[in-house]
Amino acid sequence: MQADATAELTETGEVTESAEAAEAAQVTAAAEVAEEPATVAAVTSADAPAEDAKAADAAAAEEPSVAAPVRHSGDRIARRYRLEECTTSNEVFSSWRAVDEKLRRAVGIHLIAAAHPRAKRVLAAARQAALLGDPRFVQVLDAVVDGDIVYVVREWLPDATGLDTLLLAEPLEPYEAYQLVRQLADAMNAAHRRGLAHLRLTPASVLRTDSGQHRIDGLAVNAALRGIESDDKTDAALQDTRAIGALLFASLTHRWPYPEGGHGLRGLPRDLGTVPAERVKAGVHRGLSDLTARTLCTPPGGKLTPITTPEELAKAIAELPKVRQPEPEPLVLPSYPSNRDAGRRPGAAASSAATTVTPSVPRPPRPPQAPPAPQPALPGRSGKALKWAVSLVVLGAIALGSWGTAEALMSRNNAGSTDTQLSQGQGGQSGGGHQSGQGNTGRSLKQLSLSSDSEFSPLDVPIAGAKAPMAIDGKSDTAWITSSYNGYPNFGNLPTRKDGSGIVVDLGSVQSVSEVKVLLPFAGQAQEILAAPAGATSEPLDLSGFTQRISNDGLLAGTSLDSGVLAKPVQTRYVLIHVTSLPADASQPGNYRGGISEIQVLG
Repeated sequence: MQADATAELTETGEVTESAEAAEAAQVTAAAEVAEEPATVAAVTSADAPAEDAKAADAAAAEEPSVAAPVRHSGDRIARRYRLEECTTSNEVFSSWRAVDEKLRRAVGIHLIAAAHPRAKRVLAAARQAALLGDPRFVQVLDAVVDGDIVYVVREWLPDATGLDTLLLAEPLEPYEAYQLVRQLADAMNAAHRRGLAHLRLTPASVLRTDSGQHRIDGLAVNAALRGIESDDKTDAALQDTRAIGALLFASLTHRWPYPEGGHGLRGLPRDLGTVPAERVKAGVHRGLSDLTARTLCTPPGGKLTPITTPEELAKAIAELPKVRQPEPEPLVLPSYPSNRDAGRRPGAAASSAATTVTPSVPRPPRPPQAPPAPQPALPGRSGKALKWAVSLVVLGAIALGSWGTAEALMSRNNAGSTDTQLSQGQGGQSGGGHQSGQGNTGRSLKQLSLSSDSEFSPLDVPIAGAKAPMAIDGKSDTAWITSSYNGYPNFGNLPTRKDGSGIVVDLGSVQSVSEVKVLLPFAGQAQEILAAPAGATSEPLDLSGFTQRISNDGLLAGTSLDSGVLAKPVQTRYVLIHVTSLPADASQPGNYRGGISEIQVLG
């Protein structure tokens, strides 16, 4: 499942070759803790288009044979980067997923022999890409000559998915394809203005994050590693423009626009040639299909004019009619019967779940009862005394019974309003003896508007603060996601995260809060719900400032958290969803990652 933060560059080392040291400034690793760890999908040599492969083969034939450095999992580079998994390996270079042991985060590393003719071009390309500093590109963190090897360190985005993976199953929706081509064109336009070209823009080098942003991996570096270069800026712009057009074509049709196919997609028939997307798949968005014709076809046909640069492509996309975004599915949290109803009607759940309702049969009338036989009258004063004695005994028994019943009911209600409210909040059932959505006096609750939210970072070390608004945007498919922490579910047992993290919602003013609902992106997360006192005039900066408890800390087996309706509403302006333990990260065994998708506060 987690990053859009750009790395801050600082000096870490010097290039050992004096000529190289004079050429460019040092590129360095990110300072202390990046907002979110990063990741890069592996790009294998088999993914290259046919023309790129031919160019790389021709370049390799002219170069001296210098083998790629031999390294193994567990080896350390520069006594800092521990190699974990090899993602690409060929005769010239290898690419790895590694761990930066100083900053305790995942990174990607390219390794190439310092004596290889491509090494200098790789270093130069990495340094130029690092200086771009554009968050739409996967950031280069370091590029150094270390003895007999050159290594390039880049971000690793574990929560991102490569476009090649997204296209394995089906084409993208029109809105997704529109967002893809718009973001790629804007990003590459910015790069070309700074004199940088990609030259190897493939589906594997486009990564989609959980927020829907597309980030480009390997700017200049991927081509340099494979010996692909272009000194002609016009030709470089045309290559990148056609590459974007090919990605758009594949996203719309689920086919590769050339006969040879590639990236897991079938190619087009050779006798068909290069055609617009609408010629291959019916119902394709007309404006987007025209973009494929203008970027790939020569000539594009009709009155369409060719597009040969990312700048022209960006302008053409801006002139397109608006592509409608599909309506998001409404957020629906499951409701549960209250404990009082369950205790009063033990068979209610079973009867309500039945698919067939049995009609009720009227009972036969009861036979009339005969009047009781008259009791013999008690004579004299002894009879009156006995009547008074019996009456007093009966009245005393009634009084004792009423008092005992009332005390039992009060004890049960008090226990329900405290223990049930606190302990059952994590289980999705309503507490305090009220059904979810029904107020303390039987009135229906309304959803309170959330003025804003922020990430809870008590030691001022943010994780993904920029993504906090995704927890209150009304979309269940977006979320605030934490980093992936190694070894321990309590945020990696890091001192900077000893108080966990979470989201603080600001209600704008003091409100009466009766219920809180939370939707989580992953099952198996532990959290509690706290509130600041009514007198708090600003958002508390640490846990001690949230003195009111709405639900206890507990592990949630599912992804829907409901505090239940509180027996007594909480008066507060600030509500904290405090995450204390993270679920296992399915994408990285041994790591832990959590988050919050949606928050609703009712009162």
